[in-house]
Formats: sequence, C-alpha cells, structure tokens
Amino acid sequence: MSSPWPPTLGATNLSSSNLPIPDPAAFRALTAQLDRFPALVFAGETTDLKRQLASVSNSDAFLLQGGDCAESFAEFSSDNIRDLFKVILQMAAVLTFAGRRPVAKVGRVAGQLVKPRSKPEETRDGESLHSYRGYIVNAIEFNGPARAPDPQRMLQSHNQSAATLNIVRALAQGGLADLHNVGEWMVGVINDPHLTERYDSHCDPRLNADQALELAFLVAATLRDHAST
Repeated sequence: MSSPWPPTLGATNLSSSNLPIPDPAAFRALTAQLDRFPALVFAGETTDLKRQLASVSNSDAFLLQGGDCAESFAEFSSDNIRDLFKVILQMAAVLTFAGRRPVAKVGRVAGQLVKPRSKPEETRDGESLHSYRGYIVNAIEFNGPARAPDPQRMLQSHNQSAATLNIVRALAQGGLADLHNVGEWMVGVINDPHLTERYDSHCDPRLNADQALELAFLVAATLRDHAST
C-alpha cells in the first residue's frame, strides 16, 4: 500500500458514508469500549496471509474467496459456520487437484455485517425509513424500531465475529482443513443415492486425488441441477 491504514480511518470517514448516527454520544461510548477489546485477527495470521498472497501474485498458488454477501444475527450458528467452512474446503480441493497448486483461502465471514447503500432512506407505500445498512447498524424489517440505528449492535457484531473466528480456528487447527481429510468434507452433503454409492464404494476411508476431483465435480453438478429445479 502506498500509505499506512490507520485503525481509526473508518470512524473518521463516517461523515462521507451517509451512515446515520442519531446518538453520537452513545456511538462514541461504544467505539471507546471496542477499542479496549483484543484484536479479532492476530499479527501472525496477517503475516501468513501476506505470505500466501505473495505466492498467488507469483502464480504459484490460486486465490479462493468465499462467503455470504452479508452475515446476519438471525442465521448465526456453529452449524452454518462449519458448513461454510466445508464448502470453501471442497472448492479449494477442486482447484488444488485440477491446477496442481496450493490455494490461499479467504473467507468472507466474521465481520460482513455492513451493507452499503446509495440512498440513506428507503420508501415504501409513501413511508420513508432509514435504509437497511446491515445488522451492525439496524435490522432488515421495514418498520421504525427495526430501522432505527442502534450503537449496541456494534457490540453484538464484534462478539459474533469473535465467536465465528474462534469456531473457524478450531475447525482448521483440529485437522478438518487437512487435505487428507477431504472425505469428511463430503459427509452430510451427498444426498444423491448414486453419489452416496460411489462415495461408499470408492472412498474407504480416504479419497485419493483423482477420486476427490471426480467426486467434487459430481457434487457440484448435482447441487447445480438441484438449484435450477
């Protein structure tokens, strides 16, 4: 980067983001509280990502980014986080075996709670309310209380992001991300009887490279066909 990125940059640029702050004092109190919290991402993790991105820039690895457009409070659960983690691993396996290169995996998760909007207000049937700006600001339901910006949502967003990262770290460090465990990523995903039979007959107890590539593409095709029906 040509210039340093200070952690306070987001707060200083709020005036140009059309983000409603009806209670500046409460907002400042919450941001001061968050400033005292431990960092969500550690320096070693950032250094490791930079190393992997350097390999990508040198064409020695692929970059895979996956996740939702935006996270929510309502859908936050360990099962959803685990399933997203497995999907990213499955996609990375296809890239790894097809391209014969490692994959730098980046999850769009643990903080995707803001929705940019071109207009500060949304109008329905003649009623204008604050636009939905993500769960860190307000709720998606179209009514006055739900669309009212609430600084307390920043605290809940931070806690949810921290919990999400802890689950992801536990899954990764617990061995699930090991490519030798690719067979376990498919458990609970394969519902097609034909694929289940192939999985049971050819993947005992682990997939080799060719089996993993074939099965991953079969699963992707099956999911695509199911999504189009």
